[in-house]
Amino acid sequence: MLNKQLEPIYFITGNKHKLLEAKPIAEKYGFIIVQSNYPKHEIQDSNILNIARHAALNAYMNLKKPVLVEDAGLFIDALKGFPGPYSSYVFKTIGITGILKLMENIVDRKACFKSAVALIYEPFIISVLEKTCGIISREPRGEQGFGFDPIFIPEGSNKTFGEMSIDEKNKYSHRARSVEKAFSTLKQYFKNGIRFKNRL
Repeated sequence: MLNKQLEPIYFITGNKHKLLEAKPIAEKYGFIIVQSNYPKHEIQDSNILNIARHAALNAYMNLKKPVLVEDAGLFIDALKGFPGPYSSYVFKTIGITGILKLMENIVDRKACFKSAVALIYEPFIISVLEKTCGIISREPRGEQGFGFDPIFIPEGSNKTFGEMSIDEKNKYSHRARSVEKAFSTLKQYFKNGIRFKNRL
């Protein structure tokens, strides 16, 4: 159990679904995350880890508090990695229907969701990139989750993310993997006797 005087970590996201997925993982390691309305500053970059790091540094420099940023993208093999780091914009513009239209008559439906996490808790910056691979379904299934969840079936399951509860999705999810690795790393620093300046 970590020191109860630890500061909460501010999750820079306007997406309540991301918070619901990440919160129980952080709590498992003894950390509290709260949603922050601070605007996420996103740069254009082909590397989602660079995007997450930049947004986290921007938020930390302004808030002066521990921060967490998570950025994700859907990378479809047959579309040469599209929509990738532009997944949020593509979802808002052409949506699930547009992606399925692009995938019409395509046999190779392999795809990976990638999740980049940047966690800043002075004086440490922890960055993690994880992925979950699977296939794109032929039609949307399920109303859970968000974004492209209803058309992604992870390896080891016959359900789309859209058909899964948060607990079930977290067993497969790219986001669960990256958040888990970030917080397990941070907890390990405490176990090793590392102390944060003015934090305990």
